[in-house]
Amino acid sequence: MIPPPGARPAPTPPDRLPEGVDLRLAVTDMDGTLLDGRGRVPADLGETVTRMRERGVLFAPASGRQLGNLRRVLGPLADDALLIAENGAYAVLGDRQIHDDVLGRDAAARVIGTVRELAGAGSDVGAVLACKHMARIERRDAPFVEQAATYYAQLEIVDDLLAAPLDDVLKVAVYDFDDAESGSAPPLTGALPDLQVVVSGRHWIDIMSARTSKGRALAAAQAHLGIAPAQTAVFGDYLNDLELYDRAELSFAMANAHPRVLARARYIAPANDEGGVTRTLRALLERMG
Repeated sequence: MIPPPGARPAPTPPDRLPEGVDLRLAVTDMDGTLLDGRGRVPADLGETVTRMRERGVLFAPASGRQLGNLRRVLGPLADDALLIAENGAYAVLGDRQIHDDVLGRDAAARVIGTVRELAGAGSDVGAVLACKHMARIERRDAPFVEQAATYYAQLEIVDDLLAAPLDDVLKVAVYDFDDAESGSAPPLTGALPDLQVVVSGRHWIDIMSARTSKGRALAAAQAHLGIAPAQTAVFGDYLNDLELYDRAELSFAMANAHPRVLARARYIAPANDEGGVTRTLRALLERMG
């Protein structure tokens, strides 16, 4: 469980950050990290990204969200950013694709069947079939559609997910109206041992190819851009962010992060409700060589 606000660790003071930082890439998760608890973009994000651009630092949101959703939420700030979407299954720089990991037709069909079995056994779950340019759902009740629409800007309701195109499926996202980590994640993991089942939020689970991760997408982007882990900062709060920390020496967990994320990161940023990402980025920019 995420520690309550009163039990949060203290953020790393700015004077404890390294001097002479050679920062070229700043990667941030969205929900629980960059966005506040109401899903709002920090008021000073535009100013911060402008300062980053002036110093040659690339802004890189890395999220379980759909690419179209990232562009909708971030507006013009997404135009020349590195966008890592669908938990690392898809990454673009501007309009150019630089990385993808496709789940595959057979695997996608097995996941859909497994989610249907869980629902039939009484779990309050639903699946989102996430493709490169469209997400599809077959569950039609308003509460589920509302949750899916929050994270998928291009969303289509179909009668049968198994009858939809499955060739470019990046992942299947599962929404669990109960607690995902203790509820549907264990049976999904047991039923799909050859796939990656990642708890990406309190109610969300992403099921992907075994090789897919935000960290793998970040590695591909670093190779494409010629940027080293020593020149990379990452910010995250949940389990789907863990692989990012293998690719950055400036690794920050939000003060509100899952305990496993707090244990992995080198530094702690203020909580998402305290503007932790932008506050820390400004401190890093001030300490650049």
